[in-house]
Amino acid sequence: MVRFDLLKADARRSLADVPVSRLSNRTVMIAGASGIIGTHLLYGLTHCQADLGIAIKVYALVRQGVPEHLKPLARSDQVHFLEGDLTEHAYLSSLPSADIIIHAATYGQPGRFLAEPLSTIKLNTTGTMGLLEKLHPGGHFLFISTSELYSGLNSSPFNEDQIGCSNTNHPRSCYIEAKRCGEAICHAARQAGVDAKSARLCLAYGPGTLVGDKRVIYSFIERGLREKKIQLLDQGNARRTYCYISDAAYMLWRILLEGTEAIYNVGGVSTTTVADLARLIGRSLDVPVIIPDQTQTGLAGAPFDTELDLTRVQKQFGPIRFIDLPTGLATTVDWQRSLYAD
Repeated sequence: MVRFDLLKADARRSLADVPVSRLSNRTVMIAGASGIIGTHLLYGLTHCQADLGIAIKVYALVRQGVPEHLKPLARSDQVHFLEGDLTEHAYLSSLPSADIIIHAATYGQPGRFLAEPLSTIKLNTTGTMGLLEKLHPGGHFLFISTSELYSGLNSSPFNEDQIGCSNTNHPRSCYIEAKRCGEAICHAARQAGVDAKSARLCLAYGPGTLVGDKRVIYSFIERGLREKKIQLLDQGNARRTYCYISDAAYMLWRILLEGTEAIYNVGGVSTTTVADLARLIGRSLDVPVIIPDQTQTGLAGAPFDTELDLTRVQKQFGPIRFIDLPTGLATTVDWQRSLYAD
């Protein structure tokens, strides 16, 4: 059974101290509504509607079908789902206009953006421009960018005034360069007077994913549940800094509604190696973790370190009480158990 309660609890937490009254009588459109970011923002909006009595018209853009964990929202009159491909001009043109637009439809899974490089580029470029054209005058636009823009830098934590130095023939260039272009489009819109901002998101995790998600945390949990072991492809020396989804959503809401800068880092403070992450999940599931003596082939171009400097977002919005990795993983495991039990 899908754990809707986990999504609702995280959505409520993510809205603490957020000036949600600014959403009153607004039309909000979320592109990429079936992804983990879109899912939590949608549950936040429905919390505002149902529990806080705030009148909001919500459009949720999904590429193909409404996933099970969003079907309760589809069955209500709180959210209007619009199915289609943002890389197609006809679909973009058919979309309604909105006061607030969040563009999160940009393939967070490396396996997906590596498999569909041209679609990845279109989503972040022509998709971004098409969505900006749907923004009402005086509205707010938030582009979900990526910490992978820092690829090629060696000294973390990375801040918003830095940029990576990867080449256009980098294995992940379709994603990195498309996100860079998306940010440039938002900057051009700002120069024209539009409140458009970019959030460089790094490794948000938690409930709200689908079966078969191949990002590291979910892949490890799936292997533990299905295979009763977790086997790594390499020694797991790469460092990862994770951000629990309610913390990420909180920062995104504050940036969207109150942010004054063009670019913000959005990430966590829970830094670990991939091997230690696997061990933590293995202990949670009571399954062995197998680390090979020799490295096998993994996804090309994956960054070694992902830690972000969060000074800008915390200086503007105040200190953030981050969910620690063991706590966040426990909730994520509960979510995955419900998925694979079904």
